[in-house]
Amino acid sequence: MAGEHILIVDDEPAIQTALRGVLEDEGYRVSAVGSSLEALSCLQDETPDLVFLDIWMPGMDGLEALAEIKRLRPESVVVMISGHGTIETAVKATKLGAYDFIEKPLSLEKTLLAASRGLDHWRLERENRALREQLERGHELVGKSALIDELRQQIAIAAPTNGRVLIHGENGVGKELVARSIHAQSARHLGPFVEVNCAAIPEELIESELFGHERGAFTGAVARRRGKFELADQGTLFLDEVGDMSLKTQAKVLRVLEEQAFERVGGKETLRVDVRVLAASNQNLRELITQGRFREDLFYRLSVIPIEVPALRQRTEDIPQLVEHFIKLFAGENAKRPKRISVEALAYFLSYEWPGNVRELRNMVERLVIMTPGDVIAPEALPPPLRPRDTSQSEDIQKEKTLKEAREAFERAYILGELRSLDWNMTKTAQKLGIERSHLYRKLKAFGITPPKA
Repeated sequence: MAGEHILIVDDEPAIQTALRGVLEDEGYRVSAVGSSLEALSCLQDETPDLVFLDIWMPGMDGLEALAEIKRLRPESVVVMISGHGTIETAVKATKLGAYDFIEKPLSLEKTLLAASRGLDHWRLERENRALREQLERGHELVGKSALIDELRQQIAIAAPTNGRVLIHGENGVGKELVARSIHAQSARHLGPFVEVNCAAIPEELIESELFGHERGAFTGAVARRRGKFELADQGTLFLDEVGDMSLKTQAKVLRVLEEQAFERVGGKETLRVDVRVLAASNQNLRELITQGRFREDLFYRLSVIPIEVPALRQRTEDIPQLVEHFIKLFAGENAKRPKRISVEALAYFLSYEWPGNVRELRNMVERLVIMTPGDVIAPEALPPPLRPRDTSQSEDIQKEKTLKEAREAFERAYILGELRSLDWNMTKTAQKLGIERSHLYRKLKAFGITPPKA
């Protein structure tokens, strides 16, 4: 509680003095002003955690001030004070964003209760904002490459619809991240997002996982359990690695997609749900259909909107931004100072193939943030296979070749990033890089970079 800032806005000095004394005795930091204009001036410099705002004041009244406060500082918690309030005024204040409404003469008990509840609400809102920001930082599409821009556009088009989406891509490219982005931008974003990894659940338990079970349905079923379809009602169900489902389970999933209805394992009651299904696979489902391992009718049900997530090696120009993003993320999570990666070390990141894609890169950066003792991540800190530890002469020659390729990859990605950030303006890019325009054009030709047509 100590240090939380409360602003009192009232044109009566006696009210200011009385409120300040009561609240300061409780350990709050208190400011007091006598008009709405003074209050708005204070808000330009600092955001109080709670505002006590009188309604009836000369000049700009409290309701007008409330509207302006919520415009300037939407997160502010405002408690309205009135000497002769009406229900109509209270309703109007609430619609404008007031948290509470108390009447004069102010009692000590009501004032402290309003302050305590208002600040509890402010703390909860602050924690929710922090959690949302943390979630968004850890689950966002990072990069400015043409491929990632195209992926964002596909998500933006698919998300507002109710169409089923089949997300394809290698392990670690971020298929779950794409599914979460679709859910977050959809009309169902306030509903649940429920994930099922079909490859991680034993075959004998997958039906119970998806549809739930009744007590006594099988050995170990000691109580009724709701399945993922039921838990995802009014929201989104994400079936990850859907290609690993058995044909028997596929048939049951197909029925749910067609009828939006199912029974729990061991149950007779038909349950109806409203669920949007997103699916993902790293396998070629068309090949599985040919082999008789995946139902063709289920494939077409799931693949109304197909989305391909590119491998990291296809968008190497995003690697510097991804590395910086994960350094900040893991420095914060591990209470460490943000580190800087050297150009030479970054060159190794750019030349590596990343078979595990973004997941592998994320794990590598987390390891380096935790294990590197200094403020700079240098090539010496990089473990194999990112930086091989070869010592023979022939391997040294190969390493030199790899480093040369790494430097070229870094230079290409850096130039491409600057061009995109400056909207492909050659003159500005050359100036920022400190080279002649003719030199920049030679670099583009050497690296196979083609400017987009106007």
